[in-house]
Amino acid sequence: MASIRKDIALAVKPDDLWDAVRDFGAVHTRVAPGFVVDTRLDGDDARIVTFANGTVARELLVDIDDTQRRLVYAVISERVKQHSASFQVFDEGAAGSRLVWMVDVLPHEIAPYIRGQMDLAESALWTRFGRSGA
Repeated sequence: MASIRKDIALAVKPDDLWDAVRDFGAVHTRVAPGFVVDTRLDGDDARIVTFANGTVARELLVDIDDTQRRLVYAVISERVKQHSASFQVFDEGAAGSRLVWMVDVLPHEIAPYIRGQMDLAESALWTRFGRSGA
């Protein structure tokens, strides 16, 4: 299984970043506008996410842990055999926050695409929240 990790330093208070990340149905407006163009809730534990490149994914909410500031989700699709991901927000003091995004995915061949998408999302996060020098 391919594992991809992003440590993203952001110039935003951790509580503000967590408030946006935990808003499962608002990725397109609160977290990564431009990278995600639409998010629609699908029942209590799923969302349909439309990306700027036209890709649409159904993401299942696995867990939201307010104490750890951690959100876990999974993707179900024909192209992806296995996909689990988590966001966790850490306090970086005066520098702002650090968002740790981890994705485990199969098949291995899809990892470069996922990594490329995560790179684009990182740029959208910097645009939305500002890049921290931490």
